[in-house]
Amino acid sequence: MRSFAAATRSIARQQTTCRSNFQRQTLPAILSRAYSSKMGHNVPALKDPSLLKSQTYVNGQWIDAKSGKTFEVHDPATGKLIGTQPEMDRADTEAAIAAAAAALPSFSKLTGRERSRLLRKWYQLMTENAEDLATLITWENGKPLADAKGEVSYAASFFEWFSEEAPRVYGNTIPSSVATNRVFTVKEPVGVCGLITPWNFPAAMITRKIGPALAAGCTVVAKSPGETPFTAAALAELAHRAGIPKGVVNFVTALENTPEVGETITTSKTVKKVSFTGSTGVGKLLMKQSSSTLKKLSFELGGNAPFIVFDDADLETAVAGAIASKFRSSGQTCVCANRIYVQSGIYDQFAEQFTEKVKGFKVGAGFEEGVTHGPVIHDRAAKKVDDHVQDAVKNGGKVLVGGQKLPNLGSSFYQPTVIRDMTAEMQLAQEETFGPVAGLFKFDTEADVVELANAADVGLAGYFFSRDIQRVYRVAEALEVGMVGVNTGLISDPAAPFGGVKESGFGREGSMLGIEEYMTTKTITMGAEVAKVALNTIVSSTLYVQHLPIPNLVESNSKSILLWDDLYVKICIRPTYPLAVSNKSQIFKDDTECLPLDDHTYDPLLDDKS
Repeated sequence: MRSFAAATRSIARQQTTCRSNFQRQTLPAILSRAYSSKMGHNVPALKDPSLLKSQTYVNGQWIDAKSGKTFEVHDPATGKLIGTQPEMDRADTEAAIAAAAAALPSFSKLTGRERSRLLRKWYQLMTENAEDLATLITWENGKPLADAKGEVSYAASFFEWFSEEAPRVYGNTIPSSVATNRVFTVKEPVGVCGLITPWNFPAAMITRKIGPALAAGCTVVAKSPGETPFTAAALAELAHRAGIPKGVVNFVTALENTPEVGETITTSKTVKKVSFTGSTGVGKLLMKQSSSTLKKLSFELGGNAPFIVFDDADLETAVAGAIASKFRSSGQTCVCANRIYVQSGIYDQFAEQFTEKVKGFKVGAGFEEGVTHGPVIHDRAAKKVDDHVQDAVKNGGKVLVGGQKLPNLGSSFYQPTVIRDMTAEMQLAQEETFGPVAGLFKFDTEADVVELANAADVGLAGYFFSRDIQRVYRVAEALEVGMVGVNTGLISDPAAPFGGVKESGFGREGSMLGIEEYMTTKTITMGAEVAKVALNTIVSSTLYVQHLPIPNLVESNSKSILLWDDLYVKICIRPTYPLAVSNKSQIFKDDTECLPLDDHTYDPLLDDKS
C-alpha cells in the first residue's frame, strides 16, 4: 500500500492552481452531466449532487485552503479531470488540529450511548446514499462499480460495529495485594487523533479509523488521500447531516503538501494518537517524526502475502480463493496474495485452471457493464507492474496470460497476468506488486514453503489451502503474519482484528480490539478500610458492588450490608434517590442488632438511625 508515498512522489507531476469562482460553481455540474470517454463509458449522475464537494470540512464548515491553492483529481480510467480540492498546508492542518482540540472536552464527556447514536445515524446515511458513494469511488479510484458498492457496504459496517461497541467499554476490578486497598481501572479517550488513509479503499479506510476513534470519545483530523478526496468529502457531508458536533471530525486535503501535512500531524503536541495505513517506508518516517512527542501509534503497512496450496487441497476451492485474494481491486489491496506457492503434485493442474479463470476477466472502465477489473490508480503504478513482469520474464518466468499494458484503453490499464516458474530472486517475490499480476511458485514440502513464506520482512496476511486438519493447525501457527486465511481468500471483517506483524506494523483495527487503540487505561487505587466505611460516608456518583461470603460478616461492623441468601452485597453509592430494599433482605445496624424489614425504602443519608 502506498497512499502517503504515492502522494509524495507526485510532487513534480501535479500542478497546483488557484481555484476560481467558475471552477467552484461548475464542479458539481461536471458530475451531474454524464460524459463519454473514448471507450464510451458514462459517469452516472449523482442522485444527490450536493455530495460532491470542492472544499474540505473543518470545524463544521466547508472551507478552502488559506493559500487559495488547489490540486487536480483525475479519473484513472480516462485521465480526464474530475475536479479540484484544496491544497492545504501546515497552517491549515494546525487549524484543523485546534478545532479538534476545542471539541474534545465536550465530546469526550458524552456517554457511550450518545456517541453510539451519532455513529448509528452516520451509518444509516451511508446506506441511504450508497449508490452515490459508490459512483464517487469508481470515478476517482477506478474500481468496477460492483466492487465500489461492496466497499460502501463494508465501510458503513465499521460505523455500525463501533456504534455497538461505544456503550461497551469496561474497566476492571483488581484484587489488591494490600488488604485495605481497592483497585480498579477506567478507560479514557486518548485525545485528538491524526488519521492518514490510502486511496485503494477511499471510504473503508476512513471509516475503519474514524469509527473506533469516535466510539472511544476522541476527536479526529483525517488526512484524506490526494488521489481520492471526493469520497472523503462526501463522508464529511454525511457526518454533518448526522449531527456530529463541529470540530469532532475534520478533513485535511493535500497532494503536493502531503509530506508537510503529515509532519504537522506527527510532530504536534496536541495530537496524541496517529493511525496510518500505507507503505512500510512512509510508516517508518512517520514513526520517527512521532517520536519527538511519544504518540500512541497504529500502523497498517506493506504486505507481500504468501498464498499456499497444498497437494491435499480442494483444487476448485483453492483456485477460487486465489482469484478473490489476488485480483480483487486489480490487485491493489494490502492483503492481496502476492506470492502464490503451489505444491509440486498439483502445480500444473492449478496453473491451468487458474489461468482459464483469469482469461475470463473483462478489463475496462469501472462504469462499463460487465467489466470485472478496472485500471490501476495511475500510469506510475502501471509501470511498476510492468517492471515486475519484465523482470520475471527476463529471469525465466513464463507468461501464461496477459503481461502487457493496454494503451488502447488508457495509460493506467494493465492486463491481468499469470506467470509460472517463478523464483525467490525475482522482484515480484521481493516486493509488493500492488497490481494484477499473479506469480506461481512451485514447492515440494511443508517445511520448505513455510520457510519461503516467512522470508519476507513484512507479515500482514497469509493464506493456505489444505484438508489435513493437523497441517491446518501447524501452518496457521507457523506463518509469521497477523492474519491467516485457511481455505478462504477473503479475511476482512469488521468483527475480526485487522493488522500485521514484523514490518507490516502494529496495532489492530476493527473488532473489539479496535476501540482499545484509541483509549488509555487509568488505574485507580483507593486506600481505606472499606469494610468499616459506612454507606453514608461514601461520596460518589458511581455504583459498584462487592459479593463476599457470609462468614466475613462476623468481622464487619458496616452499616451498608444487605443479606441475600448465602451472599451479602456491599453497595457503595451516594444515592440521589431513596434506595429500595427488598423484603428478602436485612440491614445489619451493628454487631448485635438486626432489623427485619418488609418492603421498605431506605435512605441512609436521611435516616439518622442508620
